[in-house]
Amino acid sequence: MTLTHLNANGEARMVDVADKPESRREAKATGAIHMHPATLQRLVEGQMPKGDVLATARIAAIQGAKRTHELIPLCHALPLSKVEVDFALDDARSCVHVTAQCRLNGRTGVEMEALTAVSVACLTLYDMCKAVDKDMVIDSIQLEQKSGGASGNYYRTTPIVTGQGGSGEVSLGTLSSAGEPCVRVKCLAELRERLGVGEINVPFQRMASTDIGGLKAALKDMDSRFAGLDEGRTLCAVNQVMAGDATPLTADDEVAFFPPVTGG
Repeated sequence: MTLTHLNANGEARMVDVADKPESRREAKATGAIHMHPATLQRLVEGQMPKGDVLATARIAAIQGAKRTHELIPLCHALPLSKVEVDFALDDARSCVHVTAQCRLNGRTGVEMEALTAVSVACLTLYDMCKAVDKDMVIDSIQLEQKSGGASGNYYRTTPIVTGQGGSGEVSLGTLSSAGEPCVRVKCLAELRERLGVGEINVPFQRMASTDIGGLKAALKDMDSRFAGLDEGRTLCAVNQVMAGDATPLTADDEVAFFPPVTGG
């Protein structure tokens, strides 16, 4: 393994990317901040002393992404074309889930920009709410996926219950291998809130059959919470086309599970 941020003498250096070809680079990162239920309720009702918590955190996250090179010593200054920050309020776990997506056409990736955006968003949420709750905990800041560049695409694998977390908590398993054939799975609307999972990746090698039925079985083996996907009220679409258990799957297909009524 070669560490590109070290020179022959073991000294830190900025990697020269001038000769790399430009390509579309994208990255998505997530994180969460846990708080007391009463704190989350005040946030929802707009009762925090410092004002609009989520709007402030979104602006801070975007600024953080754009200034990543000032915070992380060996990062390049990048002309980001997109920084998108979303929040999901989770009553069941009394937390706010943060998602950041960054994009550019350039010579180096934007993973650090996405991770910085999530980190700054969580820190800003803490700052905005600390007057009423100093017990808040920031955790699970992680890269979910990236695309572009010589190293290719990366997707974090499906969450697996490890038994190490608290009651009802889902912990992440190992990372997927680069180039491994996978199916991208999205859980939408109420289903996403119930499972605590928005977007995951299932390697073909974990599926007994390469169809929706095999995918459901693999998901259930990974986490018993997915057993509910067999319920008649859960619908399925492959690449935005309605599908059933016998629908075949190929590498890089996008499969969405959702309740009959959803806002997307």
